[in-house]
Amino acid sequence: MNSTTALVFAILALILAGPVPAMLARASWPYRSPRAALVLWQAIALAAVLSAFSSGLAIGGLLLVPGPDGRPTTAPTDEIDALGLPLWTLYVVVLAITLGIGAKLMFSVAQVAVRTRRRRSRHRMLVDLLDRTDKSDNPFRSLRDADIRVLDAAEPIAYCLPGLRQRVVLSRGTLASLSEAEVTAILSHERSHLRSRHDLVLEAFTAVNEAFPRIVRSKSALSSVQLLVELLANDTAVKVTGPTPLARALVTCAGSTAPRGAMAAGGPHTLIRVQRLSGPGSDVRIAAVAYLAAVVILVLPTIYVAMPWLEELSKLLG
Repeated sequence: MNSTTALVFAILALILAGPVPAMLARASWPYRSPRAALVLWQAIALAAVLSAFSSGLAIGGLLLVPGPDGRPTTAPTDEIDALGLPLWTLYVVVLAITLGIGAKLMFSVAQVAVRTRRRRSRHRMLVDLLDRTDKSDNPFRSLRDADIRVLDAAEPIAYCLPGLRQRVVLSRGTLASLSEAEVTAILSHERSHLRSRHDLVLEAFTAVNEAFPRIVRSKSALSSVQLLVELLANDTAVKVTGPTPLARALVTCAGSTAPRGAMAAGGPHTLIRVQRLSGPGSDVRIAAVAYLAAVVILVLPTIYVAMPWLEELSKLLG
């Protein structure tokens, strides 16, 4: 690897962390193929992280020049005379930033996971205590499942708590406002989140968002992914009840609030989600192009980075 490789990967990381997510967030085609768009978003995020690490590793290779056997032949400071102090200082700064991002990413993953699970655990205990579900006298058969909790609140509320002990939380106001088909649509929507573990996808994007510096990360990536997982849950609910009951339920619960770490049926994207229910279905061609783009974005840089380092590793082990 050389300085050109390091520069290319640094530029690629910046592009994948900023301009590319911004352009993708403004596009409308993800609404027609949310699953493919979500895969593309994940590929972009992972490729941005790998590119940032690759740039730092390339810089590290310049500071520790390997010999024929793959072992470093110099100490980092020995390269000052060969590179010049300004360029050497720049390399050290870039390497430090890369290591800092890597450390921040690992810390963010652990922090988001622990923080989210603590919040869910506390809220799960709370809704279990406040549950007003009467299993013996229930207007809807679908509310007899053990994971459903009903709160004594007049406001229409619907959300789910992911995890090992999953909960779907509704309110008395929701049950009073919705028909049985609409309640079934909401339950199907929330259970789709739970089965597909959409919470893990959102946790990963939250961690990446917190790890990258504010000046380069995209503010729209997390919001776009949140919308996509809601569209996927809508698609599952439509297969159970059809679009009309789901649309009515979403409008009723549009102002629904949920604690952090939960996934609410309502939210700021309700209008887009309802409009999509009456629009055209998924486009296979768009999905195919998105999957292909995800493969190219993720695989090609990975191979380009992995091969030289595998060669050096084989020398070192050999």
